[in-house]
Amino acid sequence: MDTPSTPAKVAIITGASRGIGAAIARRLARDGMHVVVNYASGKVEAEQLVAAIVADGGAAIAVKANVAEASDVQALFDAAEAAFGGIDVLVNNAGIMPPALPALADTDDTTFDSLFAINVKGSFNTMRQAAARLRHGGSVVNFSTSVIGLALPGYSVYGATKAAIETMTNIFAKELRGKNITVNAIAPGPTATALFLNGKTQETIERMGKMAPLERLGTPDDIAAAVAFLAGPDGRWINGQTLRANGGLV
Repeated sequence: MDTPSTPAKVAIITGASRGIGAAIARRLARDGMHVVVNYASGKVEAEQLVAAIVADGGAAIAVKANVAEASDVQALFDAAEAAFGGIDVLVNNAGIMPPALPALADTDDTTFDSLFAINVKGSFNTMRQAAARLRHGGSVVNFSTSVIGLALPGYSVYGATKAAIETMTNIFAKELRGKNITVNAIAPGPTATALFLNGKTQETIERMGKMAPLERLGTPDDIAAAVAFLAGPDGRWINGQTLRANGGLV
């Protein structure tokens, strides 16, 4: 139970209406945080998730915002502060991946621009707000990918967006010196979500599921557990790092 001396922490999770983001929201709520479920288009799913969290005794709101738009992100942070009085944790989960996985030479301008707009500028927009608005002792958890280590054909532009995130993560952690705010990234391996499964054959899914020594795909809850560690009290000495959560794949 919260007391005046130990208020619940408040977490914004971007792209949280489904998949890994929804699992993170549920996990952080179970850990006692008040959660802001951000979505861009999944209003129904976001509202259902909020209802489920509240029914379990948690506190949550759903806020629509396109993270690629700076004004939307500012409004997202405004809504979080209005609802819960402040912000302690930012989880930059929102991201896109082209289902066709084109080679670099076959990637069109629209795909390139949209990948960088959501995957890079979206996190830039939220981190810029977080620098001024996260409370002392807060945490930022960004999302990279284990594709950077695997260097699989077809992932060149997507991987480039996530390499940018890893660099920003390390430098941003140093720029927040004196605020006691940790900044880290999670780099999932193949995880059984719609984002990963979309466009892949069953043979490809099974083959990739066997690549890790643990011989399975990750689950959204696996990734949510890693986020909960970095955003919680046990992760306070981890800073400026990228954690590969991939079952030993790379």
